[in-house]
Amino acid sequence: MAIEGYDFEAMQRRWQPVWQSLDLFTPRDPGAASRGRRYVVDMFAYPSGDLHMGHAEAYAFGDAIARYWIQRGYDVLHPIGWDSFGLPAENAAIKRDQHPATWTYANIETQAESFRRYALSVDWRTRLHTSDPSYYRWTQWLFLRFFERGLAYRVRAAVNWCPADQTVLANEQVIAGRCERCGTEIVRRDLTQWFFRITSYADRLVDDLDALTGHWPEPVLTMQRNWIGRSRGTYLEFALEDDDRTVTVFTTRPDTVRGVTFLAVAPDSPLASELCAPTQRAALDAYGRTAVGVGVPLGRSARHPLTGASIPIYVAGYVRPDHGTGAIMGVPAHDDRDRVFAEAFGLPVVDAPLLEPAEAGRVGRAGTSFRLHDWLVSRQRFWGCPIPIVHCPACGEVPVPDDQLPVTLPDMRGAALTPRGESPLAANREWTSVPCPRCGRPGTRDTDTMDTFVDSSWYFLRYPSIDYQDGPFDPEATRRWLPVDQYVGGVEHAILHLLYARFFTKVLHDMGLVDFVEPFRALLNQGQVILNGAAMSKSKGNLVDLSEQLATYGVDAVRLTMVFAGPPEDEIDWADVSPAGAVRFLSRVLRLADDVEAPLRLADDVEAPAGPADPALRRTTHRLLQEITGLVEAHRFNVAVARTMQLANAARRAIDEGGAAREAVEAIAVVLSLFAPYTAEEMWSRLGHRPGIARAGWPAIDPALAAEETVVCAVQINGKVRDRLEVAPDISEEALTVRALDSPSVIAAVAGRRITRTIVRPPKLVNLVIPAP
Repeated sequence: MAIEGYDFEAMQRRWQPVWQSLDLFTPRDPGAASRGRRYVVDMFAYPSGDLHMGHAEAYAFGDAIARYWIQRGYDVLHPIGWDSFGLPAENAAIKRDQHPATWTYANIETQAESFRRYALSVDWRTRLHTSDPSYYRWTQWLFLRFFERGLAYRVRAAVNWCPADQTVLANEQVIAGRCERCGTEIVRRDLTQWFFRITSYADRLVDDLDALTGHWPEPVLTMQRNWIGRSRGTYLEFALEDDDRTVTVFTTRPDTVRGVTFLAVAPDSPLASELCAPTQRAALDAYGRTAVGVGVPLGRSARHPLTGASIPIYVAGYVRPDHGTGAIMGVPAHDDRDRVFAEAFGLPVVDAPLLEPAEAGRVGRAGTSFRLHDWLVSRQRFWGCPIPIVHCPACGEVPVPDDQLPVTLPDMRGAALTPRGESPLAANREWTSVPCPRCGRPGTRDTDTMDTFVDSSWYFLRYPSIDYQDGPFDPEATRRWLPVDQYVGGVEHAILHLLYARFFTKVLHDMGLVDFVEPFRALLNQGQVILNGAAMSKSKGNLVDLSEQLATYGVDAVRLTMVFAGPPEDEIDWADVSPAGAVRFLSRVLRLADDVEAPLRLADDVEAPAGPADPALRRTTHRLLQEITGLVEAHRFNVAVARTMQLANAARRAIDEGGAAREAVEAIAVVLSLFAPYTAEEMWSRLGHRPGIARAGWPAIDPALAAEETVVCAVQINGKVRDRLEVAPDISEEALTVRALDSPSVIAAVAGRRITRTIVRPPKLVNLVIPAP
């Protein structure tokens, strides 16, 4: 399809097979000369259908970074993969009466073709799917290593249950009391589940964030610190009345203990049920179902540790189970929420003196509390990595031997996958019934599957050694490529995925499998693509179809629009942008390639004679190239595109005036190869070069030509020259005035007199008018 002479379909048909034959994006031999290696990873896609606008944005940024580093001479690994286990595939399979793999791998093929069309600079040899047995074999292997170290354990606990998805959720997957995937209100259930002991690494997960400062977005670092929620404080014991038990609370203000008038327990903390008096059981159950009111008495009291006074114990809605021990001391004189609660129940507000520091230090015991809880990894659904444990009546929990991995999923489909409050695997007796690997007696496979975040916690380690069979990753390849130099993805993964990947990396470091403790050296988050101020969704009817945009405007125009719309971290409102503008610009630069003097001939490598270079255009080219380079390295792609447009305008003027512009137009082509690869390759061809602009090399910048050009500005007082300043030719009126007033010669000549008028003519004249002495 051609728009204004811009035939993007022809270019896409022409260059896709050429690039494939040239094998441009396979890393070179490790011993080959290069500036070093760079590893760029995009957060991998979920195959729920074809690519959408969010994919178009995220992969445009990651691809620009990878392409830039290739142009700079680095050996670059840019892999591709799919996070292919998960509920959407299972729900689709139930609806279609098929195996989840059928839906999943069909979508993967659709997306793979779209990724090729989108011209991603990926090494297709790295292609990875987490639902392949060859991959989840090693997910299971890693689970068993965690199990051996006591980092994977099974226990009965109160967990978050999603009634719609019929599975448990980790705390991180509950947003404002609802399932983060489907929005259903969660309920609490007591179930026996598998956990990873992430709390054992809580201190390191906080402390190591300091090394990422300046390399990760500050909001992400703050979110992780807040989620882990490390607090230094004091644990205090309150003895129960008529009972030999105690209630432990954590506080960061032990100096306020004299003002305690009640204790409050989180409604969904196990402590609430343990402390509840029989007479209050019905009231507690009713409050747990309805959460009506601020709280409910538990019918028990404790003794104040200093005064011995009786202190009633309540369940309070504002107390969180993940705060300290799930119980707090109520000090209404020093806490607004405590005061509101005390007033609701008519409790006293005691404005007692604070403890002196020495006294406060002797109350209770010093300690650290974390908001972070252990990671719940069990899921009661089919389409996930099976947990490689056999339950034996005699031996207990027995690991499946390494040489029997992977434990593969059985062939179940359609109605057999319908959730029934437990994993569908539990109903498949042929699959669950196995001999115990230790004693040979009849045993039962674990029927839960793993949270898909387990799969994504280590996939970046597998990419460089996709065919390695002796472990989850090849040590040599890992040393060569890891850790990841640049990670690109949505800020919605700031807590879940990134926290888990950091935890996995630290465990693997402690196991001696990797020699680094953080997986991603640098992180780039992109904002959402929205429409008319709202997130896109089918239910809202405001979905922009990526395939339609690509069919209408072409890949390059959509990619260029994405990067030009604003900084990567900002939202892009598709109502405020249009690829039509990008089409017009790309059409103009193609004409530039046609109009430069004496194109090279593909028949030989000798440059044809060119006209004399335009000195002014050369200075503009090198100055803008220097600026563009810094902008790309700072990920300010939108401004880099703006500067490229400036260079294109300068080249157009030079050509129209009969000047030579080859250097400028070749530079434009190479810069555009980061954002609009089809157009850039077409320009390169029209300029007479052989195919493969992706490896043409970044244009060399002459520092002398790139130096800022200056002009001389005369500074006058009442028409008489008092100083001459060297200034930039595009200096603003305000900046020039400041420079003039700061001149020592001007300050001496004015001698404190009032300036009645300032005449400024940037960049060559400033005239200050002052009264005669």
